[in-house]
Amino acid sequence: MKLVLTALNAKYVHTNLAVRYLKEYSKNLEYQCLIKEFSINDQLENILEATMEEKPDVIAFSCYIWNIEMVIKLSTLIKKVNKNIEILYGGPEVSYDGKEFLQGVDGDYLIEGEGEEPFRQFVLYKLNRGSIEEIPGLLYKDGQGNIKGKSNFDLLDMNRLPFPYRDELEFKNKIIYYEASRGCPFNCKYCLSSTIRGVRFRELDLVKEELTLLMERGVALVKFVDRTFNANRDYARKLWQYLKEVDSSTCFHFEISADLLTDEDIELLSSVPKGRFQFEIGVQSTNEQVVRNITRTMNLEKLGHRVKELCLANNIHLHLDLIAGLPGESFESFKESFNRVYSFGPHVIQLGFLKLLKGSKMKEEEEQWGMVYSPYPPYEIIRNNDISYEELLILKKVETIVDKYYNSGNFNNILSYLMANFNSAFDFFLSLAKFFQKKGYFNRSISGVEYYRIFIEFYKETIGDDLTVLKDIIKYDYFTINKKSWLPDFLDKNASKEEEKVIKELLINEYNIATTKGIYIQGYSIDINKFISNDIVDYKKCFLVYKNEKVPVKTFYYEEIIPS
Repeated sequence: MKLVLTALNAKYVHTNLAVRYLKEYSKNLEYQCLIKEFSINDQLENILEATMEEKPDVIAFSCYIWNIEMVIKLSTLIKKVNKNIEILYGGPEVSYDGKEFLQGVDGDYLIEGEGEEPFRQFVLYKLNRGSIEEIPGLLYKDGQGNIKGKSNFDLLDMNRLPFPYRDELEFKNKIIYYEASRGCPFNCKYCLSSTIRGVRFRELDLVKEELTLLMERGVALVKFVDRTFNANRDYARKLWQYLKEVDSSTCFHFEISADLLTDEDIELLSSVPKGRFQFEIGVQSTNEQVVRNITRTMNLEKLGHRVKELCLANNIHLHLDLIAGLPGESFESFKESFNRVYSFGPHVIQLGFLKLLKGSKMKEEEEQWGMVYSPYPPYEIIRNNDISYEELLILKKVETIVDKYYNSGNFNNILSYLMANFNSAFDFFLSLAKFFQKKGYFNRSISGVEYYRIFIEFYKETIGDDLTVLKDIIKYDYFTINKKSWLPDFLDKNASKEEEKVIKELLINEYNIATTKGIYIQGYSIDINKFISNDIVDYKKCFLVYKNEKVPVKTFYYEEIIPS
């Protein structure tokens, strides 16, 4: 028997952990198993062709909200090409209404819940070594198309899971997903993790051994899929200590609850090599009543304190999440949540929108909160009793602006300068989003340099006409990430040929620079270094000397090069 495990990932760089577990867990059985990975951006016809050319007996799909519509279409096409090929479904998107889903598609089997053991037993059944009726969590169609099988499923001992990347050596340009635990100690209504109580952990020594293998193979990024990695503080601390001490360039991404961090954790994390860890912290809302509405357990004051401590250490990339559309969260309330999270100082603020997932408690309470949502994946909120459709559309535009201008980290000094003219961070991003909408910028492609020019337009229309300081700050941020040899036409060089000549002579005669080839000089009307360091505008002309580095290599002040 030949079985193809098919993964339709959200992006090319992603890898599918689930199909690898299934293959490894049934590796010693006498059948041919092949993994085929695609992106949802691939053409449907190309996926079909690549799958069918393997001439499989069974095709198994890993189903999620981002790929389920494509999975259904592929199922139909597969059966049209060869009706004898059997189709098996599994994954979170089909685990909570399995009978209804299987009845409505062209496939033959469906696994609800954790799939490793049911999949292994399914393979044994196909090899005539077991009974299909006894497989826990497996649903199937009988000869008349009726749905049979057991919906109840068992939870697996995490230590029985094999290492899913044992035979893989090439990870270039790929994100690797890893699982040290399953389950979550919390009971958030919007999350599927709340449907199964308790947390199961993999033995720490086993985790260390497997992560060491990934590091030795040169993996750039390992993302832990654990819902709350530091739910067990001692477990988390021991692994962090181990990863801190290893000599590796691998970065590890964890989802954590910041309010669970202790002083001991902060001391440890503050000493981790820069770039070794990334933390994703789900805040969701800072409105205490909203937090209670979703039965989320969180100490907001402590969370903010811990995030600020981590920001101060400046060695871990911090990504904080908010969710719009939660019950009880109005537009004004969301604004306050955003401003509070912004004040924590994370590197990234992710504005998400509530999704009413099958099997979640939130889905059961949709009428209570007036939830109107899309019937199509990913089942995103359209409106509820507290926030309108129009307000959610505005927040989507704010999300786009925040992601481009704040989360990229490329415009930090510009944002700092402009934001001083608004009552809050949210007011600034909202104003910029409305400006984009007015000018039609959301509806067309914008070049990289144009994102800087838009600030000048925005300033003139909403703040004032004196662009001197703004242009200086735009120029500084622009040259931090762009080539130094070209200055956009909306910015001023602010350095005469005579001034450049004097500076180059100083570099050769007094600073032992052998050649000024590849040296670029830009003038600034203000002491730009003072603004970058302290947000202070001091009209003291200076010149920055650039090579190819991100930061200037030398600063000269006007009085240093032009005798009075």
